[in-house]
Amino acid sequence: MIGPMRLGDKRPHARIGGKASGLEWLIANNLQTPPAWTIPPGFVDGLERIIEPGKRYAVRSSANVEDGVTASFAGQFLTVLDASGLKGVRKAIDEVRGSINSEAVRSYAAKVGDKALITMPVIVQEMVNPVASGVAFTRNPITGLNEVILEAVSGRGDRLVSVGATPHRWVRRWGLWTESPDDPPISDDVAAEIAAAATRIASIYGRPVDIEWVWDGSQVWWLQIRPITGIGVGDVGIYSNRIAREVVPGLLKPLVAAVNMPLINRAWNEMFLEAAGKSDARPRELAKLFARRPYFSMRAIGDMMELIGLPRDSLESLIGMPEGPEQPTFKPSAATLLKSPRLAAFALGRSRRNKRIEGGLDAVRDGYAVFDVELDEKSDAELLSAVDGLMDIATVSAYANIVDPLLANIYTALLPRKVRGSDRGSGGEASPATGDELTPETDPKPHLDHLAATVAASDRESDAAQEELRTFVSRFGHLSTPGNDFSVATWGEDPNLVLDIAEAGGATELGFSNPWARVSAELGTRGRLVANPLRKRAAGYENRQDQVWAVNAAGHRLFRKYFLELGRRLVAGDVIDAAADVMYLSLDQVRDSVDGSLEEGEARHIVSGQKGELEFAATLDVPSLIYGEDFIAPSGSSRRGVATSRGHHRGPLKVVIAEEDFDKVQAGDVLAIRASDVGWTPLFAKAAAVISEAGGMLSNSSIIAREFGLPCIVGVAGITDLNDGTVVTVDGYRGEVALG
Repeated sequence: MIGPMRLGDKRPHARIGGKASGLEWLIANNLQTPPAWTIPPGFVDGLERIIEPGKRYAVRSSANVEDGVTASFAGQFLTVLDASGLKGVRKAIDEVRGSINSEAVRSYAAKVGDKALITMPVIVQEMVNPVASGVAFTRNPITGLNEVILEAVSGRGDRLVSVGATPHRWVRRWGLWTESPDDPPISDDVAAEIAAAATRIASIYGRPVDIEWVWDGSQVWWLQIRPITGIGVGDVGIYSNRIAREVVPGLLKPLVAAVNMPLINRAWNEMFLEAAGKSDARPRELAKLFARRPYFSMRAIGDMMELIGLPRDSLESLIGMPEGPEQPTFKPSAATLLKSPRLAAFALGRSRRNKRIEGGLDAVRDGYAVFDVELDEKSDAELLSAVDGLMDIATVSAYANIVDPLLANIYTALLPRKVRGSDRGSGGEASPATGDELTPETDPKPHLDHLAATVAASDRESDAAQEELRTFVSRFGHLSTPGNDFSVATWGEDPNLVLDIAEAGGATELGFSNPWARVSAELGTRGRLVANPLRKRAAGYENRQDQVWAVNAAGHRLFRKYFLELGRRLVAGDVIDAAADVMYLSLDQVRDSVDGSLEEGEARHIVSGQKGELEFAATLDVPSLIYGEDFIAPSGSSRRGVATSRGHHRGPLKVVIAEEDFDKVQAGDVLAIRASDVGWTPLFAKAAAVISEAGGMLSNSSIIAREFGLPCIVGVAGITDLNDGTVVTVDGYRGEVALG
């Protein structure tokens, strides 16, 4: 007769289900777990051998479909806590088994496409007298970032999933707390102990996990372990504008984007090949526009870093994530460099491509000079062909425009933290090149400062100021603000703008307010031996960037010249209203406008629509980090909560307080709820996003949303006070709800 089988007794157990298998793994790895047994499907005999009078038991499901990598069925089956006595435990087993047939389970299985026949082994486990209970996620299940998330409640763990409960929450990154609660049920020391143990357990397990635990006042007991569903290495698209804003700043008009974005992607591909040497590993797209602003794909950069032997997580320091004592090192090891001569050459700036940059900027200038001619006699086809030629030349400087700040960031990241963090100015990151004797003559900032001093000593119309202005424009008139936006007039076209910038002191923010000599003195002799070579290399790349910007500016002035000539011809042909309107067309639309492929009035309609979209985009507050491919730029006021299921959605809000409100929810609606229980699963199958006033990572609304692929935010106070039909934007990565 088959009866209860003790978990961890080293006997082979077939078909014990996901939860029981997780418990067996914990026991096999010598982790503290309460005594537990599994009851096979259809059997309750033999309970008298394990149930002791006066003890309390937790009775849980361990179905064959639970705790999988792609679908977990988490929260779908009943759990009974504090069952006691033979009769009470037997009744609890029957209730858990009976939950297989609920409407919620049927809706869930249909939504996730699971057609497996469900069998239900049951776990009977001794209860621990809990001071606090909680869960630990060893990687952020929403963003994929390397951080541990803890949630805890006082007392029993069922409060983590109970209706209306919001747990205390901690976030730990690389050994430091970046978020911690007020008045928590456990101390920070206990939370740190749990976080560290969970990280070790995940390392042994071999993938990110979430682990349920109980604290009895003296020790931690581990109750369940499961892989975090729906997450893999590099699974979430993460885009950063930290480097992008140095390369292509600001909002991009369609024609500017049509030129710059292919150049950037082409340059990234060149760098990828140079460092990794694998032609079959080219990323498809490294630069992407969000809300008309350029961002670089951190997932693609992470792919490259893994290929060359660096830890993927180390790129998080490049995008400005908080640092900590346990973060992975960004520095390639000697073994890595030995295995990858290409990486060594690239990191040291000695690659074939870098040598071409160092000796090739003059060649790029010469190439641009070929196209710097009068355009009146050129045909339309010749103008468009010249644009293609300019793009070929611009690829070299575009590569340098990406590689130089990236290598400068890499070498700055290798500097001692004391140096990197010293006296950061209001302008942002500290710069190793500030105050350096290597500041090149191609840098307009000191010359602009000198012009500002001349204007301040007299006035902008004085002979001295005008003469200084003419000298400045003759030298830097090809530049503009911003430099890579050829839709903006150059300083040579609008000298008064130069005076405006000088009077406003626009070129005085130079990064480090602390001279290198004083900073390096604090390092000591040994520290300087390490830091000085790194600092010189970082400063060298920063300073060469000024030369690259100057070359880029010359090229962009020519793009502007050719496109405005095409724009004037389109005005003459009554296709658009002003030459500058050409900047609101894509490159293909320019070609179609020139050859007459567009219908009458179509170009004007496109220009008008693009102007409106850019005006709207300029009003948006867009984050420096964007998660996911489906980002929707927020507008209007916002409310914050905790993101518990990733994704973005904009749609009408429907407030659901009780089951009688279910019928008003339609496909595409955003659910606004106070909390939910497992019986609401069919409702979630209709919704497109969920916002809850209460809950945590293990609340029913969060679990179901994750399994159904719906963005979900919990802890948003007062969301059910809004009116039905209110349009909201749900950011299930950042935990923001934008109204309107």
